[in-house]
Amino acid sequence: MSAGNAPALYERIRSDQPLTQELFRQALQDPSGALSRICELGSSWGLPVSRDEVKAHLASVDDPETKQWLLKARGGL
Repeated sequence: MSAGNAPALYERIRSDQPLTQELFRQALQDPSGALSRICELGSSWGLPVSRDEVKAHLASVDDPETKQWLLKARGGL
């Protein structure tokens, strides 16, 4: 696993608005499941990441949308 994959995976997901919204809705109802789904997407796209790598990257991102997403989904992340 490479910590370097988390930023690339984040940007790929973020560039797909329908996927971003789908993951956001899932995170509101099932934060842990959303995190697992993000890891699965990374593996299928050749950008494998661990749950901890995703959490660390999201915590380091400094944009208002991501911060709002984290506040709403904090329970499982």
